[in-house]
Amino acid sequence: MPQIVKVIALGTSGSTPTKERQMPSFAFIYDGDVLLFDCGEGTQMQMLKYGINLSKVKAIFVSHAHGDHTIGIAGLVRSLAMTSRKEPLQIFVPKGYERVIKSLLVFDRAILNYPIIVTGVSTGTIYKTKSYTVRAFRLNHTILDYGYVFQENPKRRFIEKKAKKSGIRNEMFSLLQKKGKIKVNGKTITLNSVTLLQNGKKIVYATDTRPAKITEIESKGADLLIHESAYTENEKKLAIERKHSTAKEAALVARHAKVKMLLLTHISARHRTDENILKEARSIFKGTVVAKDGYTITV
Repeated sequence: MPQIVKVIALGTSGSTPTKERQMPSFAFIYDGDVLLFDCGEGTQMQMLKYGINLSKVKAIFVSHAHGDHTIGIAGLVRSLAMTSRKEPLQIFVPKGYERVIKSLLVFDRAILNYPIIVTGVSTGTIYKTKSYTVRAFRLNHTILDYGYVFQENPKRRFIEKKAKKSGIRNEMFSLLQKKGKIKVNGKTITLNSVTLLQNGKKIVYATDTRPAKITEIESKGADLLIHESAYTENEKKLAIERKHSTAKEAALVARHAKVKMLLLTHISARHRTDENILKEARSIFKGTVVAKDGYTITV
């Protein structure tokens, strides 16, 4: 069975919480791994609320070092210590801001009896497993800020008609995958001749940023783009001053990148409903959803 990526919005507010929206954080779950993208205040409580196993967190990817995206790390790492965790936890933060994360780890001299590796982020691939990679790209905010691309490795798929026509049956499939070529009825069949390489799933996370050409480039053809939409066009002056995006601007990024779906987040507390944001974005890109806390999608 092909793997899925489960994406859960844990906190979708911007800067301050509301009754409906908590501080910024998203969880990606893939093959049992939990990856957190930002970790605002209350993230661990949101994880418990939405049924995410805290002990499965492998890495935290911090977009930037503002408190609304980082303060939840302090509580989460201490809860993990209470589970007798031994596995390392990796935390990625823009290079030069490692001290911000480290201060959250040591301020009360808590006993954290498992390795925590804080790594300064720069552009390029920063995290890699046998199944997927995460790479970083520079955004445009008031301080150093990065977006992240979750990229599943390409998958090789058998072309059923070609495989059958070549005489491949049953255990021969696994043998061909292992060896790269086999003989069938005296004829050499190569893996490339009966398979195709299918792109893996691609999800992009870009928050606290002005709309950027690099986001369009990195998001090209993505299955899902998670992009901030703090404001509407009526508040564009604020968006420019504070280096955030409007719903229209986020939708234009999605349209230019030809993504399959746009998920808007980091909604300003001034917006009591999603109506204006959604209407504005969908006028540009129909495949838009405004995320609420707990919103879950499988990719």
